[in-house]
Amino acid sequence: MMRDKKDKPWKAEYREKLVSADEAVSHIRSGQRIVFSHAAGESLVLSDALVRNRALFENVEIVHMVAMGAAKYCEPGMEKHFRHNSFFLGASTRKAAKEGRADVTPVYFSEVPELFRTTLPVDAVFLNLSPPDEHGYCSFGISVDYSKPAAMEAELVIAQINPSMPRTLGDSFIHISDIDYIVEADTPLIELPPAGISEVERAIGKNCASLIEDGDTLQLGIGAIPDAVLGFLKEKKDLGIHSEMISDGIVELYEAGVITNRRKSLHAGKSIVTFLMGTRKLYDFADNNPAVELHPVDYVNDPYVIAQNERLVSVNSCVQVDLMGQVVSASVGRRQISGVGGQVDFVRGANMSRGGKSIMAMPSTAAEGRISKIVPVIGEGAAVTTSRYDADYIVTEYGTARLKGETLRNRARKLIRIAHPDFRRMLAEEYEKRFREAWSDDE
Repeated sequence: MMRDKKDKPWKAEYREKLVSADEAVSHIRSGQRIVFSHAAGESLVLSDALVRNRALFENVEIVHMVAMGAAKYCEPGMEKHFRHNSFFLGASTRKAAKEGRADVTPVYFSEVPELFRTTLPVDAVFLNLSPPDEHGYCSFGISVDYSKPAAMEAELVIAQINPSMPRTLGDSFIHISDIDYIVEADTPLIELPPAGISEVERAIGKNCASLIEDGDTLQLGIGAIPDAVLGFLKEKKDLGIHSEMISDGIVELYEAGVITNRRKSLHAGKSIVTFLMGTRKLYDFADNNPAVELHPVDYVNDPYVIAQNERLVSVNSCVQVDLMGQVVSASVGRRQISGVGGQVDFVRGANMSRGGKSIMAMPSTAAEGRISKIVPVIGEGAAVTTSRYDADYIVTEYGTARLKGETLRNRARKLIRIAHPDFRRMLAEEYEKRFREAWSDDE
């Protein structure tokens, strides 16, 4: 919670607030709600201390989006002490949710800060910050997103001051006077190495890149497909970035002069993001770099802000698309595997952007080719992430289908043509039943 700046010099105040991690977490009370900084920005020093002192706590709610750490608070036996509430499941939290030891709250990434201001008031927040500058301001570093809004609302602010955290610029600072307890610890940040890219993903990346033109502003997700897209952009000129996150592949395009942000219609000359997830190479690139700004997610991911970028191209991935264009990204049948994140924020922003494009990219099959990802109907119990009304371009290794403005009949025809050949006959039979006309491979 924002406090009035005190008259006391910030360095003296800093020293008075210094405690150990164990002492810091001892100020948490049973039944409280704690928000952890997002993804690679999590303070493992503080979360580990919380788990280590679990005997002090009962029914503490831990609110987090993607957990990149071990998430020990989700392990069997922790139920009496902690209950995880996830906005986006990851590898370390899926099992707990499946087994009923964790909860999932559906929410658009852009709306998380408003939840903290209303429905989910924040008792405490654990932060991982850069050391203070000469004025006493620390940077949120690689996780501004909901971390800064949560800190502004929290009754108790506990921060690890970490020399390994880059000092990122933008709306990314908190003053020492707004922190209650400080734990000094120089610990490596969580890193996510670039994904290996298969030939299928390379083909998808090439198809996506063919839709990107010189001067476009990009939003890219994370994983092999976005990385594959970046690999085919080296001949482009004056690309810009307005994205919820960036990863290592962006650095190479900066250094090659491909990303300049020169032709952006909003924040010209700047890459605008809300968090970083990659390796030390990316974190060092963003450190004190005026060309990269981090802002809270309710600004970066606001579809109305996104739409102020002309020719905004959004590239995201998904699990399944049906013949109407309904996109499933966060579940496999009834099983929740992730969350909506910023996908719909950017799909809608790109759709509103002048000259914008929304791309949903995926391999045509799953389970080593045994399952088609283009299906007659979505899986039983699955939740639609991006509606058929929002879907624009669907891309597989077999090509591109533009759905915007197309009838259901034409959508089905286009999607069948980019499905894996092994499944086109099955999909064609569904087409014939649904639309009462014979399938033809002719354009």
